[in-house]
Amino acid sequence: MKTFYLREIAHARAGDKGDTSNIGLIAYRPEFYPVIVEQISVDKVRAHFGALVKGPVTRYLMPNVDAVNFVLEQSLGGGVTRSLSLDPHGKSYSALILTMPVSVSDEQAQALLQQGRTPLA
Repeated sequence: MKTFYLREIAHARAGDKGDTSNIGLIAYRPEFYPVIVEQISVDKVRAHFGALVKGPVTRYLMPNVDAVNFVLEQSLGGGVTRSLSLDPHGKSYSALILTMPVSVSDEQAQALLQQGRTPLA
């Protein structure tokens, strides 16, 4: 097993509506979807985002498209027009979630290394 940043096996899209952020994680390849499902849980996302998220975190599985969607309520300081934060948009959260660590099998790690992906130290 080797550990990589989530960004090495998935990409993300995010958006916002009011004080709620929506983050979609999409596996680059179908074999990475189970890694995401097993390792990127509601509790881990909540811990990773820390005090940024004050409300519920909900996870939706989308196996037909190898994706997972997270809804983070009360996560934007009241919303774009009400927050004093520099950038309270949900899109910035897609970059943050991709910094989460994931462990992959030796076979998956070898394929990632051959693609020039860098594991965590």
